[in-house]
Amino acid sequence: MTTTFITGANRSLGYETARRLIAAGHTVLLGARDERAGKLAADQLGARFVPIDVTDDASVAAAAADVEAHEGTLDVLVNNAGVHGPAGDPSALTGADVLAVMDVNVAGVVRATTAFLPLLQRSADPVIINVSSGMGSLEATHDPARPESTYLAPVYTASKAALTMLTTQYAKAFPHIRINAADPGYTATDFNGHSGPQTVTEGTDAIVALATEGPGHRSGRFVDRHEEISWS
Repeated sequence: MTTTFITGANRSLGYETARRLIAAGHTVLLGARDERAGKLAADQLGARFVPIDVTDDASVAAAAADVEAHEGTLDVLVNNAGVHGPAGDPSALTGADVLAVMDVNVAGVVRATTAFLPLLQRSADPVIINVSSGMGSLEATHDPARPESTYLAPVYTASKAALTMLTTQYAKAFPHIRINAADPGYTATDFNGHSGPQTVTEGTDAIVALATEGPGHRSGRFVDRHEEISWS
């Protein structure tokens, strides 16, 4: 039985990822900051709720300790928790705006990864999946044929570019762990007012594929629901 921990899993992509992986036979630990929403989502799905706020060192440490006490090991960590931050004209953007987004989307991934590494290292096939975005791609945001080029989100895009590069660095540092980044694509979620053309099921295709592909696949990849994509 594969044990999988998903951060930010009480709604949208995280919730759908949990649903699909439970259907695939995974034991899913549903991580969420909001205890009420997290417990409700876990009950609906048949997952176990574990409270976690990825911006809080003590909360992340407590979540890892909880998993160690109950499961004793972890096979898959899905770093899904994220925030959007200010969109549009960056004229009034502040350092605090930037730090708030980076604290969740980048530092939060570092906190969770560090805390869960000892549990992942006990697995026969450890996997880390970082939910990044094509919005952090130079190529995608400069291609007028792609929706990523039409939307201005300075801090979110910067955070996802940082997360994708962070993924490559972790993949090099831990060759015994399969560490990859997933681009969900333009999916209808709370982030975009449900304007994306993809369903949440389509948006989780890349995440689920990485979580279920099994041993023998490469680390350090950036993939969407169709293929491996460029880092640029």
